[in-house]
Amino acid sequence: MSEKFEKITEKDSLYNDLEKMSVHELLVNINNEDKKVPYAVEKAIPQIEKLVEKTVDKLSKGGRLFYIGAGTSGRLGILDASECPPTFGVEDDLVIGLIAGGDKAIRKAVEDAEDSTTQGWEDLQKFRFTDRDVLIGIAASGTTPYVVSTVKKARKAGAVTGCITMNPGSPLEKAAEYPVTIVVGPEFVTGSSRMKAGTAQKLVLNMISTSTMIKLGRVIGNKMVDMQLTNAKLVDRGTKMIMKETGLDYEKAKKLLLEEGSVRLALKKYFNK
Repeated sequence: MSEKFEKITEKDSLYNDLEKMSVHELLVNINNEDKKVPYAVEKAIPQIEKLVEKTVDKLSKGGRLFYIGAGTSGRLGILDASECPPTFGVEDDLVIGLIAGGDKAIRKAVEDAEDSTTQGWEDLQKFRFTDRDVLIGIAASGTTPYVVSTVKKARKAGAVTGCITMNPGSPLEKAAEYPVTIVVGPEFVTGSSRMKAGTAQKLVLNMISTSTMIKLGRVIGNKMVDMQLTNAKLVDRGTKMIMKETGLDYEKAKKLLLEEGSVRLALKKYFNK
């Protein structure tokens, strides 16, 4: 890892005169840049692995996972956290996303919120954050004060700290005990880190939460056996899972599912009868 900090996320785009490109040219060139993202993530798998292993350890002992970020990074953390309960059937407070400026910043930018070096820690304390928990700071630049300051304080307090950033040698990378740095290069539109950087962050968040939940026993085979039955699509999906495992017809499988409330419990009842 380079010791010299260079903001790759702010470097000039490899493309110029964007306004002169046809729509087709724009789409092809954006897509060409997007293709680089999975390969950049692949290089960071050893870093991601260490962070996931620590996260699984903490959560298996009663800890929680927190994401913290500003702007796009904060929104992506909240998105990942909010999808864990319906997908894996976990409690709402197991994975928690925080964003600079609070919930109103999810839809609309809150000016200067990301520049505070105290608010992030205050936001974290509203959830009684302790050294049993895990904090992952998300910031493409790796310099966001709201995120960096909070990760530093959490690490000093003895919690497991990780980060997702796109700039090697950044303050955030140095602040976190288990940093994940994805070098995606300059954005198609110079400095627009909602693009490749945001895509990389989403991929890494998918990897962290999904692999963590699998290791915590929330997936059997390849099925989301604890998913919440919140709509007709998910009831249908769960019914077909039960049909495949038991040989029951659709109506009997659906009845069993709705009676028990989850695929896991339905299968347990069927095979233990």
